[in-house]
Amino acid sequence: MNDTLYTIATWLLPLTFAIVFHEVAHGYVARLFGDRTAARMGRLTLNPIKHVDPIGTVALPMMLAVAGAPIFGWAKAVPVNPSRMRNPRWHMVLVALAGPGINIVMALATIVAMALLVGTLPPSETGTAGFVWTNLTNFVLINVMLAVFNMLPLPPFDGSHVVEGVLPRPLAAHYAKLRPFGLIAMVLLFVAVPVLFPQYNLVGKLIGPPVNWVMVQMQMLFGAIA
Repeated sequence: MNDTLYTIATWLLPLTFAIVFHEVAHGYVARLFGDRTAARMGRLTLNPIKHVDPIGTVALPMMLAVAGAPIFGWAKAVPVNPSRMRNPRWHMVLVALAGPGINIVMALATIVAMALLVGTLPPSETGTAGFVWTNLTNFVLINVMLAVFNMLPLPPFDGSHVVEGVLPRPLAAHYAKLRPFGLIAMVLLFVAVPVLFPQYNLVGKLIGPPVNWVMVQMQMLFGAIA
């Protein structure tokens, strides 16, 4: 039981922070371009309670952590109204990129902090130092996974908004019709299929290679600084 609680704590805490910053980044960039919807609804806050989704932020990540599967999740989407932006088509692309972008920035900042901490707080697998280092390591991995995962060109991921922005308008209109079915497709592809057909590890096959590549670059950065 203690091991399970420790595993949940070292994954759930960094996941929550990563997801909250991801969503708030969307709202801040939207406000920068003229849409104050999220600000008026009180969603431009780092208070996790405002963003936590019981399934996507708590239940699913906990089950994945206990099962030893790749950790991913989602929060309540920050409301964005493209029609309030000065250039809805291209500004929405930048709003979509803001979430994955802040995840990569936080991963980089954490790697730098870890490299600078090595001298004063040596890496450990036990005690307070072990808890800190495990959370920091998981925070880097989760941020990279969220960035890559959200860039998938499928609704409702951020990558789908980028696709809509770069496609010719007629094609973008047809593509947008897939959005109502996005959540169902995501659950089927990334939750139901791996459970029913473990040999079809879609998460690993789609995001595993880019995540691994980015993590190698992070390790190289850590080694260069430490």
